[in-house]
Amino acid sequence: MNVDFEKSNGLVPAIIQDERSGDVLMLGFMNAESLEETQRSREVVFFSRSRNRLWKKGESSGHVLRVREIRVDCDADALLVRVEAVGPGVCHEGYRSCFFRAIEPGGEVRVIAERTYSPEEVYGSERPR
Repeated sequence: MNVDFEKSNGLVPAIIQDERSGDVLMLGFMNAESLEETQRSREVVFFSRSRNRLWKKGESSGHVLRVREIRVDCDADALLVRVEAVGPGVCHEGYRSCFFRAIEPGGEVRVIAERTYSPEEVYGSERPR
C-alpha cells in the first residue's frame, strides 16, 4: 500500500504514540522524503511546515523518537508511528506530551500535566515551534 501524499498537498499527518504506554505524544507532518528518512534512520523525521524543510525530532534537544512500528490508516492518508521516546519529554514547552492541556465543558483550558524538563535549559531563549 502506498501512502497517499497527494490528498493533502504532499503531506500526511503522523501521530506519534509511545509504544509502551499508548500515550499520544505529538502530531507532526511527513512528506515522502521525511517518511523515507524515518524508515532509513529508524528515528522520526518530520517535514516542518514553518521552516519548509525536513526536521529530525531531537535535533536541538536530543529528545529523539526511535521508531518501533509505522502503521498507515485505511485511507492511506495518515500515519501512526509507535516510538520509544528518548529523553524526558517531547513537547518544546517542557512536557512529556504535546497534549498537556484539556478543554473543560465550559470552554476553559486547563493544564493537566507536570513539566518534565526545563525548555529554557534545553533550548535557551529561542524555543522551537
